Amino acid sequence: MAASEGPLVVGVDSSTQSTKALVVDAATGRVLASGRAPHTVSAGPGRESDPREWWSALTDAVRQCGDAAREAAAVSVAGQQHGLVTLDAHGAPVRPALLWNDVRPAPQNAWLIEELGGAKAWAERTGSVPAPAFTAAKWLWLRAHEPDAAAATAAVRLPHDYLTERLTGYGTTDRGDASGTGWWAGLTESYDEEILALVGLDPDLLPRVLRPGEVAGTVRELPELPFAKGTLVAAGTGDNAAAALGLGLRPGTPVLSLGTSGTVYTVSRQRPADPTGTVAGFADARGDWLPLACTLNCTLAVDRIAALLGLDREAVEPGGGATLLPFLDGERTPNLPNATGLLHGLRHDTSGGQLLQAAYDGAVFALLQALDLVLGGEGHGDGHREGTDADLARPEAPLLLIGGGARGTAWQQTVRRLSGRAVQVPDVDEPVALGAAAQAAGLLTGEDPAAVARRWGSARGPVLDPVARDEEALRRISALLADSGPLLGRLAD
Repeated sequence: MAASEGPLVVGVDSSTQSTKALVVDAATGRVLASGRAPHTVSAGPGRESDPREWWSALTDAVRQCGDAAREAAAVSVAGQQHGLVTLDAHGAPVRPALLWNDVRPAPQNAWLIEELGGAKAWAERTGSVPAPAFTAAKWLWLRAHEPDAAAATAAVRLPHDYLTERLTGYGTTDRGDASGTGWWAGLTESYDEEILALVGLDPDLLPRVLRPGEVAGTVRELPELPFAKGTLVAAGTGDNAAAALGLGLRPGTPVLSLGTSGTVYTVSRQRPADPTGTVAGFADARGDWLPLACTLNCTLAVDRIAALLGLDREAVEPGGGATLLPFLDGERTPNLPNATGLLHGLRHDTSGGQLLQAAYDGAVFALLQALDLVLGGEGHGDGHREGTDADLARPEAPLLLIGGGARGTAWQQTVRRLSGRAVQVPDVDEPVALGAAAQAAGLLTGEDPAAVARRWGSARGPVLDPVARDEEALRRISALLADSGPLLGRLAD
């Protein structure tokens, strides 16, 4: 291991399908060691994972870091958002966790919105109109379909909470991840007792929400991990909030993240409140806000189309008039939880590569539709946000492209062609894990974690010049979505 210039920290990203760990020099941001381990997701009808697999993957990924992990002075865990982890009185999972992309709670979610007074009331109170992905709807689904499991639950956690608690022994969360549950209100920055009563959840079952910069605890005696007992553990956060830290994101800078899900977000100093539900008014991990729009179908859906066609994911071809909406898991933006994939405009001369390009176009289109709303542009619900950021990025500012798809040429070119904007691809490979590492470093230095990441220069990377927008492709996709939206919304009725 190369010599370090400062103390070492570990950042962990427990995502939908794998866990990544980085050992980082807190002084320079240099990654000294890394590890990665997979975990499984059920194939249906819902999307579930055993939380114990996350812990096994975390320990495996950290052990792969070798001696560097043994020298860590602090650790932080970021994780996939919204998942419902139910624990019994001994801290063991009652059942597999319901993941963010499980849309079975759509009926419970619709009831929840109406019961509290509609979408506008939710947006003003919590900052977001809940979606089936939100934890509150998942808890209602569990109570309705598995009442014995709900009754056996002695603690409710989010994925990153579960892992942090296994490290420290204490039940904690942070404002960023808590803001995606549906029962944490941005208006008061606390759990909302009326909403908890509405969903039938005892607040004593929930973790304590830590303040930004607060320590979650210290590492317990854990023989399966190389950490020394007493190593500091940061609050951790959700994956998108961690990526914002890892990029050192400033207010108004737009980010497009291409992962299993796709997200568009920015940091804002003002609390968002979009009554249409397109933009979720999440908190960030620092004390600001993270307006965000999310799609369920991104890289995984496009890879599935490529596999069905027997093509490499980069084997796209231009031309053709086919349009493909790759809503293979239902969709969240637009709000069509019952949707399936839809192909239109197939002809004898349509090639497989053109179909694959159509899948990329459909996945990117939904994200770009929400971009102006995320940045506070026209059409943001009723036009309301609690003020606007003075330093919102100019329309010509590059999109920061991150996530598993960001290095793919087909993804890069599709985003450029459909957005008409320059695209910057930061050199950092794991922004979520790096953001967790920056949060851990902030515990040691007393710095703002985003300032730590800026000092590290983590957002540096090549800028791809803008190209003319493909208005014809945008028109085709928009028309198909408008014509087919009502049908897609009814498919599972």
